Amino acid sequence: MLKADRDVLQSVCDIMPLGIVVLGEKDVVYCNREAERFVGRYRLPSEVDIVSKRIFNSIRSGTFEKIFPGEICFSKRYMDSPSTWIFRMKVTRNPHPLVSVFITEETVSNKVDLNKMRRKYRLTRRETDIVRRVLRGLRNREIADEFDVTEQTIKDHLSSIYSKLGIRNRIHLMQMIMNSSLYQ
Repeated sequence: MLKADRDVLQSVCDIMPLGIVVLGEKDVVYCNREAERFVGRYRLPSEVDIVSKRIFNSIRSGTFEKIFPGEICFSKRYMDSPSTWIFRMKVTRNPHPLVSVFITEETVSNKVDLNKMRRKYRLTRRETDIVRRVLRGLRNREIADEFDVTEQTIKDHLSSIYSKLGIRNRIHLMQMIMNSSLYQ
């Protein structure tokens, strides 16, 4: 693969809304930004390590298809997260065995019609994107990092959002959404 192609692939993986961790037999081979953010906030569940070891052992012994005939997927809820996290594990055996773990979040934002909200309250696209991240439980600093802006810029956007919605803070935002027709 050419360096330019690797750079494109890296930039795409870094902006993906799901975390990607690629495990080799002995260590982490790759981790995108979303996965780094996840691991920094929580940590990979012990099941990932346990299942990965079983996968590598079954590949070495030639029993992979027998032991793992279908998709490897599980979910976990962390005490300080409003969401349930879903972990999907995919296996690549050539040129050498790798286990890719895809981390997605089942969030309130997936159940809210944000386009309807944007039209109803005349939010800008950026404001809507910020609401989505607030609903995912991100802090102002984390949102600012995602958009490569200052934390003050995010605070300014939130003030504008709160004003348009007639609310005062994140708690009121959650209450308003949960009690409205926007929540499906």
